[in-house]
Amino acid sequence: MSRINHRVAVLVLDGAKPLDVGIPAQVFANRPSMPYEVRVCGAAPGPVTGGDGLSYHVAEGLDAVEHADTVFIPGYREPATTEPPAAVVDALLAAHERGTRLAAISTGAFALAATGLLDGRRATTHWHYTRALAERHPRVRVDENVLFVDEGQVLTSAGAASGIDLCLHLVRRDHGVGLSNHVARRLVAAPYRSGGQAQYVPRSVPEPLGDLFADTREWALAHLDEPLTLQTLARHARVSARTFSRRFVEDTGYTPMQWVLRARVDLARELLERTDLGVEQIATRVGLGTGANLRLHFQRILGTSPTEYRHTFSA
Repeated sequence: MSRINHRVAVLVLDGAKPLDVGIPAQVFANRPSMPYEVRVCGAAPGPVTGGDGLSYHVAEGLDAVEHADTVFIPGYREPATTEPPAAVVDALLAAHERGTRLAAISTGAFALAATGLLDGRRATTHWHYTRALAERHPRVRVDENVLFVDEGQVLTSAGAASGIDLCLHLVRRDHGVGLSNHVARRLVAAPYRSGGQAQYVPRSVPEPLGDLFADTREWALAHLDEPLTLQTLARHARVSARTFSRRFVEDTGYTPMQWVLRARVDLARELLERTDLGVEQIATRVGLGTGANLRLHFQRILGTSPTEYRHTFSA
């Protein structure tokens, strides 16, 4: 890193979300402790229609991208159906050719993916849009469970608050843990958050699910503390186990036992949030048997432990 301040450009696109714009603008604002300087820009100077009732007036256009060492692309509205302007795509490609670091926050990943620079690379975005990103850009290896992905000169982060995680990561990468921790204290933020964004998704079993076997799924949710096998579920649905399994996957995208496991994890999450029951008690109530088994599946599905989850989400 040069002794000259590292130049950061925050590229505001139509529909930009205010928190996504504000995080890098504030984190990297120049001050005695911060060897950075920030320029907020748009596809062209002037007004930019924002999201959530706010609009922006940016003083600079894409010339700010030309002079930046790092460019942030904040998230914006309607990412799955909105193409970034061709001039923005060209500017990002040219910046990457110059060695500029590109970092997307939340749905800004869609604009970055439109350049082709995420093809063959891991990337993430807000959990609500991970499937849309994968469908729109099938060559991108979308990871729906992480807070951010560092692919060297191309980085992506999940929902808005994970933009803070990404910014702190870049400060840590540029200048070490000391400055990163200093910035985290100034922001009153955790220097490093454990786990991934899967723990912030409302349910492990996604909605909506198909109507087929809905009655059996509803029955299973009321009997999660009991032994539930493929044969048990098929018997309730009055079909053969083979037919039940095949049609269940077609309808939900999960095998029956994958669905049951995720439903049990969802119930465990609810009990961790709303009760004082111990991990062993919860494991028994949700049909996972032991605390060790609950911890194993919690880590695998949510990327965190029951204790950490309770610490984060309990009332």
